Amino acid sequence: MEFLRPATWDEALAAKAENPSALPISGGTDVMVELNFDRHRPAALLDLNRISELTEWESGTFEGPDGQAVEGEVIRLGAAVPYARITNELSDRLPGLAIAGNTVGSPQIRNRGSVGGNLGGASPAGDAHPALLAAGRDVFVEAQSVRGTRLIAIDDFYVGVKRNSLEPDELIRAVRIPVADGPQQFSKIGTRNAMVIAVCAFGFALHPKNGTVGTGIGSAAPTPRRAVEAEEFLAGELAERGLWQSGGLIGPAAIQRFGELVSAASSPIDDVRGTAAYRRHALAVMARRTLTWTWNEYTQSLRSAA
Repeated sequence: MEFLRPATWDEALAAKAENPSALPISGGTDVMVELNFDRHRPAALLDLNRISELTEWESGTFEGPDGQAVEGEVIRLGAAVPYARITNELSDRLPGLAIAGNTVGSPQIRNRGSVGGNLGGASPAGDAHPALLAAGRDVFVEAQSVRGTRLIAIDDFYVGVKRNSLEPDELIRAVRIPVADGPQQFSKIGTRNAMVIAVCAFGFALHPKNGTVGTGIGSAAPTPRRAVEAEEFLAGELAERGLWQSGGLIGPAAIQRFGELVSAASSPIDDVRGTAAYRRHALAVMARRTLTWTWNEYTQSLRSAA
């Protein structure tokens, strides 16, 4: 196995162009497991640890793929920013992702693992994916090659089990995530309380500025996915009943229906961690709970502002 160790981002792109099958490694929290169990034996490893800009984040206004500026403040999160720093430095601006990051592995893993690594592996059980989907449709993966930069909408990024839409010569440089304009939550269930792959997971976000809600389902379908019908149902309820303005009670019937629609959007399997039936049930429970938590937080913010 060849080991490539570029010192700069340009060198990394050149190395990837020359060796398209080279497997990028930074934190190595997933890659090393695959290597140690001999599940994957790439021809080359592309070590990105010397490239400091991958461990940096910035905030500002950024353009989408259409060249138009994405509305509001956006966090441009370097691909190798570890989960521990997201939790410590960005919990106020990316709360859903920070909560998800705090459930990843152990402190050692959270100090090495990153959102870029989760995206590169594209496992349906990756903890960052539900939070990224819930954060909205203006989340973009910044992919680069020697040919240039390409912005991939998060909805288009996952194409199959552990498969993403990167071209063979592309590397993930950053993820662009809008700053939260409302409460966000993340919940997951595992076979134990820590150091565990999710049996299923759910991300949820309220977006009061544009009157939408966001969802993200993890470990209950071939790829991470939204519960689109559930999003549309709840956004319709909140708008039609004027709840965004009043902060009134959503009501048990609507909350129950939201959970049912989230469960119906999944496509789980039976495996050693849980049955498909259990995953569907658990998703409905997590959907109801995260909606209740975020709505309580939202109504409290309305009362505080009054």
